[in-house]
Amino acid sequence: MVSPWQALADNNRRKILLLLRNKEMTPTEIARHFDFTLPAVSSHLRVLRDSELVSEEKHGKNRFYSLNEQHSAEILKFFEQMWGYNLRSLKEYIANKEKSD
Repeated sequence: MVSPWQALADNNRRKILLLLRNKEMTPTEIARHFDFTLPAVSSHLRVLRDSELVSEEKHGKNRFYSLNEQHSAEILKFFEQMWGYNLRSLKEYIANKEKSD
C-alpha cells in the first residue's frame, strides 16, 4: 500500500485528484487533460488507488475513477488541525476581506 502522502507528492497526481473532485472519469477522459500517454495516466491512477485516495469501479469494459472522499477528508482534517483553523473559516475571512476592499 502506498502512503497518501507519497501519492500527493506528485503534481500530476494532485491534478488528477482535482479533476475527480466533481465527477468520476475514465482514464481516457483524464488523459485528455495531460500531455503524457494513457499508460502514464494509468500508472498515476494505480498509485492513487493503492493509496486509497481514489476508488475504481468497473462498468462493462470501462473503469471509472472517483475521489475517495473518506481518505481525502482525513488529509484535510490533518491540515485543519495543523493550522488551528478550518478552511471554511479561511474562505469566510477572504470573502469578508474582499467586501471591505
